[in-house]
Amino acid sequence: MSDATEAKSTPSADQTASSEPRLAQHETNLVQKPLGDPSTEAPATDAKSTTYTEAATNAATNAANTASAAASGVTASVFSMFGGGAKKERKADDTEDAKEEPSGGSKAKEDDDEDKAEEEEAEVEFEPVVRLTEKVDTKTNEESEEQVFKMRAKLFKFDRDSREWKERGTGDVRLLKHKENGKTRLVMRRDKTLKVCANHYVTPDMKLSPNVGSDRSWVWNVAADVSEGEPEASTLAIRFGNSDNANLFKEAFIKAQQENEALFQS
Repeated sequence: MSDATEAKSTPSADQTASSEPRLAQHETNLVQKPLGDPSTEAPATDAKSTTYTEAATNAATNAANTASAAASGVTASVFSMFGGGAKKERKADDTEDAKEEPSGGSKAKEDDDEDKAEEEEAEVEFEPVVRLTEKVDTKTNEESEEQVFKMRAKLFKFDRDSREWKERGTGDVRLLKHKENGKTRLVMRRDKTLKVCANHYVTPDMKLSPNVGSDRSWVWNVAADVSEGEPEASTLAIRFGNSDNANLFKEAFIKAQQENEALFQS
């Protein structure tokens, strides 16, 4: 029994020799085709492998497209930062916007034109609240006098406190003769303001004295000058443009003294 069992379990030499070439051929096939022969694989395995391959291909394509889009965005950003093509497109857009919208100067000009047009169209008339129907005459107390002499000059007054001459004003010095009593007085008003700076009668006791070092000015003392309202004793000096005008004034002044002398004594 034991011999028969051992003979059955031990392979023969022919079986061993025939199995060795098969093992060698299988090992060779594994080396040459490690993934197997596609022709010998089952159809279900081929379909499943094809599905995996297409999915991998689609994923790779999508990743490539995404990477390409990201690269394009980065490139556009870089170009816009350093003056590339994207900036030119923006400039073109800005130019179109600028054409559509007027500039600030144009807007201001249009506003000015509109305001000017409104001002020109607006015609407003204001009626006076009070109508002056009567002409008001200003009285100077010279209406009853006639002018016998007139000459432009500059008047000075001696200030006793400061011991110096002070200018009283520039204007026309005039000799006015009253039409009724015949008395003559000297009146001088400042230019523009017409304020009186000299007003006194030409009395016989007055004496014109030449100013030191000048042949076109005279100095005299006045007992009662009323140019400030109240009679005041003053020392006046007058200066003309030239000596001829100064002499004409002296002649008219002395003549007025002579005429007033008889009137004051009576």
